[in-house]
Amino acid sequence: MRSYALFSRRTFRPALLTTFASGYNLSQFVKDIVSGSTVGIVALPLAMAFAIASGCSPERGLFTAIVAGFIISAIGGSRFQIGGPTGAFVVIVAGIIARHGYEGLVVATCMAGVILLIMGFCGLGRLLKFIPYPVTTGFTTGIALLIFTTQIKDLLGLHLTDIPASFIPKISALAHATPTAHVDSITVAGVTLVTIFLTRKLFPRFPSHIAGILVASAVAIFGGLDVATIGTRFGGIPAELPSFSLPTNITSLAVTMFPDAVTIALLAAIESLLSAVVADGMTGERHHSSTELIGQGVANIASSFFGGIPATGAIARTATNIRAGAFSPVSGMVHAIVLALFVKFFAPVASAIPLASLAGVLTYVAWDMSELPKFIHTLRAPKSDVAVMVSTFLLTVLIDLTVGVQFGVVLAALLLIGRISDATKFQNWEHATAAPVKRPPSWNSDIEVYEINGPFFFGCADRFSQTFSLMRKPPRVIIFRMRHVHTIDATALHALELVLRQMQHLHVHVLFSGVDPSIQKQMIRFGLLSFISNDDICHSFGTAWSKAHEFTQEPSSSPPQQVMV
Repeated sequence: MRSYALFSRRTFRPALLTTFASGYNLSQFVKDIVSGSTVGIVALPLAMAFAIASGCSPERGLFTAIVAGFIISAIGGSRFQIGGPTGAFVVIVAGIIARHGYEGLVVATCMAGVILLIMGFCGLGRLLKFIPYPVTTGFTTGIALLIFTTQIKDLLGLHLTDIPASFIPKISALAHATPTAHVDSITVAGVTLVTIFLTRKLFPRFPSHIAGILVASAVAIFGGLDVATIGTRFGGIPAELPSFSLPTNITSLAVTMFPDAVTIALLAAIESLLSAVVADGMTGERHHSSTELIGQGVANIASSFFGGIPATGAIARTATNIRAGAFSPVSGMVHAIVLALFVKFFAPVASAIPLASLAGVLTYVAWDMSELPKFIHTLRAPKSDVAVMVSTFLLTVLIDLTVGVQFGVVLAALLLIGRISDATKFQNWEHATAAPVKRPPSWNSDIEVYEINGPFFFGCADRFSQTFSLMRKPPRVIIFRMRHVHTIDATALHALELVLRQMQHLHVHVLFSGVDPSIQKQMIRFGLLSFISNDDICHSFGTAWSKAHEFTQEPSSSPPQQVMV
């Protein structure tokens, strides 16, 4: 099947088209109808709860799940991905709305969509999988804690009008407001949590969030409990489908909202690709990361134009979709249609849902999201990884999600550089410490052999330079054996140039052996032939050894044997 000319086959391969190309029949369509309807019911309370927790009216979450959810399934790169609002965005969206209002969020979401498109077309999706596990664990657990703190007010029915945005002042304010806790709200929230727990244990195929809200709503209504509902706080949900509307101040807000847009884009990319990886693990399928990012980009742009909030792949809903028997992306499109039908025909029913019940749902979501057992288990990892995870967690909670992820990735990268640097060895064959070599009778004291073993890059370039900077009695010939060097960067080439310059000053002849052809080209392009000739770069060590003896005007002997450890 041909792709549109605008997209290359490698960059844009929607899972929907590849599924249809391989064959799609009526029985598979029935499976998608059933699974899509199931996940639509599951998504209903979550879409509203995430919107409310983000500081929006509940219909914003539904509009997001309808518009973005449909597009992510229609043109995304995963067969089973379910898109919509997620808990990961709650804290970010709430902060943006508090600072810039909903219009600022619309601009940031639209710009994030454009950034996601660029990431998809540039093939950056494959790079995001290199984000270390301790970083994702740390920021996921941090987000879960932040979500829980945003729900304490409705969970306990506290009388608190102004909640600080920062974590510690927020906890302090909530603690001071604890005496105003409302028994009816606590009862409804407790019923919701217990029902969700029991439903998962006893009836695992039934949507537990729906069960929790239905039972808690019934208890509130028939028990005559005095609790706030969607209707009393937001005036209900309008029975209208999302309509197209362009933001008015996109030009004036673009520069201001750019940092927030980058945060939304990165989080959407990470969350969606993690969800797609989970889906692959459950089904044995393989998603196309670039296509998935393109789908996420289009979905977020559309969501911003249709009254929604940021969207991404939702791991829990995607897993539900798979367990319900989904066959293709049609299931995700059906899920969006089910939500649209609810908004059109059953919106007034949602007005009776207690906010304490939605807070209970989000509390359970936060617990699932935190993956606390994994967090605790990772504490047994090497200390450097523990430092990365804990730092990411603390910075996410105490400062900002973006700062937490950026610091975690940078710290993990620095630690990795240190580990790789330590793994690269510069070994003098005569003075090797790992495996000492007995000087053979044929050994020429005017020749020294240095083995460079491992990646030759900026992390170890300084150590390489220092190896020769203190040289007091230089030999007449040095052979650099580079058979195990498969990568080199500008810093290492510069260090090599400095050593060659020093050896030239000391009248030491330098030979290379076993140089990879690609590295040899880089050495020539960098100008190292100013210090050596092209013939000094030998194909084999035996050739280099023979040349070294010619320079010392001694008869050649067999090269010494050295075991490198």
